[in-house]
Amino acid sequence: MTNTKTAIIIGAGPAGLMAAEQLCAAGFSVDVYESMATPGRKFLRAGIGGLNLTHSEPMEKFVPRYGAEAERFAPWLAEFGPEQLRAWADGLGVYTFIGSSGRVFPKYMKAAPLLRAWLRRLGEQGAKLHVRHRWLGWDGEQLRFATPTGEITARAHVTVLALGGGSWPQLGSDGSWVDLLAAQGVDTVPLKPTNCGFNAAWSDHFRDRFAGQPVKSVGLSFGGRRLKGEFVITKTGIEGGSIYALSAALRDAGNAVLELDLKPDWSLEKLTAALDKPQGSRSLANHLERTIGMKGVAAGLLRELSWPLPESPAALAARIKALPLPLLGARPLAEAISTAGGVAFHAVTDGLMLNAKPGVFVAGEMLDWEAPTGGYLLTGCFTTGLVAGRAAATWQKA
Repeated sequence: MTNTKTAIIIGAGPAGLMAAEQLCAAGFSVDVYESMATPGRKFLRAGIGGLNLTHSEPMEKFVPRYGAEAERFAPWLAEFGPEQLRAWADGLGVYTFIGSSGRVFPKYMKAAPLLRAWLRRLGEQGAKLHVRHRWLGWDGEQLRFATPTGEITARAHVTVLALGGGSWPQLGSDGSWVDLLAAQGVDTVPLKPTNCGFNAAWSDHFRDRFAGQPVKSVGLSFGGRRLKGEFVITKTGIEGGSIYALSAALRDAGNAVLELDLKPDWSLEKLTAALDKPQGSRSLANHLERTIGMKGVAAGLLRELSWPLPESPAALAARIKALPLPLLGARPLAEAISTAGGVAFHAVTDGLMLNAKPGVFVAGEMLDWEAPTGGYLLTGCFTTGLVAGRAAATWQKA
């Protein structure tokens, strides 16, 4: 090695690139290794529907989104939270705006312009990107990589691992690093899906008719938490933003029962009074549509989950306001938006260095934390990358 300090980053997603940026700024010679043919594949995928970079809500509401690890994230987010992330994007020439929901998006909505500008700046700072280099673990102090031309080794003063979790493995985050770290004595928590869909035992008729349709303006309750939103019927169950917000509790409960309020803006009394109007010769389907505006997938859900329907208006109203939806566990890890589990926090220092491997730092979804979509997940990846990169830059061997 030369006198220049060297750093290796493994994983070219938001956490890895943010760590690389901190190390470049500290004067390190930085090499970034990525297993895929192009960097930031999952980041680009996240931007297909409009890149939700972060959220504008006050920090007293933002920090608790990190659940059990909120207290740990609080000082990190104070250092690099939503406002700092927006300013950082502005510095790349990618200006952001706040949407009606409070979510923050780049002006052009996509991830690609931000990623291109970021990679260009990192290149100007001297970072070198090596694609199609799959990390194979260690050989003594050397890092092993499989490349299209055969296996190579590399070594640096510090290493930052940012290989993602175990979701969307086709984009590079396949969780294969778990065994590599376990072999080094690193304590890990089993990977599990979060921000994920759930299985439900739909009838063939309901599945064929409604799969792919959104259920809008619905109340959802589970585990003492209630929210209003929407979700999508799938061939295997349900998915969508409101489901992701409850996914940690639903997943941990196993076979959970989610309670739906199909008319969240109506009181029970108003609903009962409307349903109590004479039905006459109308069918029940027409009666529901005419009196309370219920039709389509909402009416289909009511029949699917509560047939035969209660006869009295009061009982039917009560069922519409509290419709039980039995769930049969989470969808597979590979389908989830993100991953819970990973490297246990007791296995790292406050600067995210592995206790079992001095000089090796971990960032992003490799760590055991989870946060909902809506900008919180991405912000967490950026901020842990910054923490790991800055800590790596100041670390010295004893």
